[in-house]
Amino acid sequence: MSHPLIPQIFQIAEEVASPLGLEVVDVVLHTNKNPVVLRVDIRNPDQNTGLDDCERMSRSLEPTLDAADLISHAYVLEISSPGAERQLQGDREFVAFRGFMVTVGTTDLHEGKQSWSGHLMSRNETHVTISIKGRIVNIPRELVDRVELTKMG
Repeated sequence: MSHPLIPQIFQIAEEVASPLGLEVVDVVLHTNKNPVVLRVDIRNPDQNTGLDDCERMSRSLEPTLDAADLISHAYVLEISSPGAERQLQGDREFVAFRGFMVTVGTTDLHEGKQSWSGHLMSRNETHVTISIKGRIVNIPRELVDRVELTKMG
């Protein structure tokens, strides 16, 4: 069931997205999570929607939503882009997408598999760590070929 605030949030998100050259695709309020997660899916009609689009949207939308004060309790704003299959590079991205679903591809088998999907926990000098249904898996960095955001939805 859709949350009663969704139409208002959608309208605010569209007003913020438009001058940035972005489109709002969907707004989802996950009230079963603590804190509540507000996910706004965006797309860039002119090119592949990238991390910078999500960052620009997040920076512009957050203060606007705070000023509108629609959500009275603590919430997490998550900007994502459906279909933006995107490889993560750089420490900043690994921090920004902590908790997101990712697929880790390895050059060689690790524990009998070459592809791992789970929630990104962290990356350090030696390992990429993901959580698969609560089980922590440390994948050696030298085996990691790519880490991609998994499509949400």
